[in-house]
Amino acid sequence: MLISHFLHQLKLCARNQTPSTASKLHAQLIKTGLGGPLPNTLVDVYGKCGLLHDALNLFDEIPDRDNVSWASILTAHNQANLPQRALSLFPVMFTVDGLQPDHFVFASLVKACACLGAIRQGKQVHGRYLLSPFCDDDVVKSSLVDMYAKCGLPDAAYAVFCSISLRNSVSWTAMISGYARSGRKSDATELFQRAPVKNLYSWTALISGLVQSGNGSDGFDLFIKMLREGIDIVDPLVLSSIVGACANLAVLELGRQVHGLVIALGYESCLFISNALVDMYAKCSDILSAKDIFGRMYRRDVVSWTSIIVGAAQHGQAEEALALYDEMVRAGTKPNEVTFVGLLYACSHAGLVSKGRHLFESMVADYGIRPSLQHYTCLMDLLGRSGHLDEAEKVLNSVPFKLDEATWAALLSACMHHRNTQMGIRVADHLLTLNPEDPSTYILLSNVYAGACMWENVSKVRKLMADIDVKKRPGYSSIDLGKERQVFYAGETSHPLKDEIFSLLKEFEAEMRKRGYVPDTSSVLHNMELQEKERQLFWHSERLAVAYGLLKAVPGTVIRIVKNLRVCVDCHTVLKFISSIAKREIVVRDANRYHHFKEGKCSCNDFW
Repeated sequence: MLISHFLHQLKLCARNQTPSTASKLHAQLIKTGLGGPLPNTLVDVYGKCGLLHDALNLFDEIPDRDNVSWASILTAHNQANLPQRALSLFPVMFTVDGLQPDHFVFASLVKACACLGAIRQGKQVHGRYLLSPFCDDDVVKSSLVDMYAKCGLPDAAYAVFCSISLRNSVSWTAMISGYARSGRKSDATELFQRAPVKNLYSWTALISGLVQSGNGSDGFDLFIKMLREGIDIVDPLVLSSIVGACANLAVLELGRQVHGLVIALGYESCLFISNALVDMYAKCSDILSAKDIFGRMYRRDVVSWTSIIVGAAQHGQAEEALALYDEMVRAGTKPNEVTFVGLLYACSHAGLVSKGRHLFESMVADYGIRPSLQHYTCLMDLLGRSGHLDEAEKVLNSVPFKLDEATWAALLSACMHHRNTQMGIRVADHLLTLNPEDPSTYILLSNVYAGACMWENVSKVRKLMADIDVKKRPGYSSIDLGKERQVFYAGETSHPLKDEIFSLLKEFEAEMRKRGYVPDTSSVLHNMELQEKERQLFWHSERLAVAYGLLKAVPGTVIRIVKNLRVCVDCHTVLKFISSIAKREIVVRDANRYHHFKEGKCSCNDFW
């Protein structure tokens, strides 16, 4: 009777996650000398209460460990987000305890592999499971479906899914998520329609998977449908996905509406929802709202700090990003890889060379973070922008990874900016051997060769550009005006307001020419007359979107544009002029960064 009382109390501790109560119950158990199944239960409770160290100590003290002991300690590691340690601990089960895994242990191992994306180890566990007496266990099979889905192998997941005799909601949800995350929208939707139960979790699997695979608009439409069908949002995970969709699509007004729903449902204090909101507002170019959300968070983790640091950095607020980092360290939060990407980016766009070098060294020495290609690229970009071209080239030559097109193009851009023709030609020659795919790279190559009077190379670049022209992504820009979202494509002349847009742009052009504007046609590589090149520039998508915004948006409000490609040099100049003439702030999120145009200046200081 006493044992059942303690078991009940321990289960309550696990459910309510009250570690102090669990420790008191453990002390009472020691005093009473009770044993039986309680040590295994305590290991499980300590794990669920986040006391992994205590769970390990108790696990080590159990004289006759069994499969329940092992399942409990492996689960504790998974819950502590230490799946790698769970896998490394597993061999001790054979070598020390002489045990073979049962279905609970297999399920824990498969989950660890899923968390790590460790498909090779996952397949090994799967093979061992098939040869075990538990090869028909549906719980393990559901875990395998989840693992293969998370590792990007939906067909392997489906094969296991079909072998499950009694499919529960977990297996259906994992399979739907696997298809959706892999971009297989029709398969995911068809499976969702077949699911015997369509609850919040299956809706969340489909919506979140679509958002993760870049189908944010489809995910949003399904979210609206889910609300109309009266599904109660008793778990906020789907809200974080929809907030993420708003961030990726840069639809600020929709994001604000979702934020209102979050508040109405009482989930604003949820940590991962607040993190998603900070990220969403920053990506929707409303950095002030991002800071407001961050400032009101009573609990912050590394994701919270990193989101606001990266947001500030991308919006050109380098000093603020660095101050936030200092505050983060003082608060005792350990930065991660993404934090340092944001910090190096901030230093790069503010020319803080010494600070950037220090941060790069600190990342390795103080936090043991192995620099990625992105970190090396940020450091090289910092050095290149600041004129330390030789050091930048040395950094690239020391990188232990295969360098991509974007990295070499960044160095080439720095060479051109600082008029280092000799290095520029050397870098351009190397970049040309990589068969670049980005049209902006070809524009850069052509300008470098033209600056060096290497006309044969210019012709070669133009020919290559013509050869890949059919593959070039069409440039487009979108503007979000709350109740409507308009998308403009380069050269578009079929819009209902085209005459008004054309008239307004011509007015701006006339005033700009009075102020000294001369079109920069260097980004137009096609062989055509100068007047035709200028006409092509005139119809670039971001200009159309800005003109539409000035015609339709509430007077005095910020014009927010999202462009899928890098803003060309001429459009950048034009937008600076328009911000001064129209006395309006214009924010453009392009493929590289955020540009805040205000009073004739841009936050990027004309180098992007």
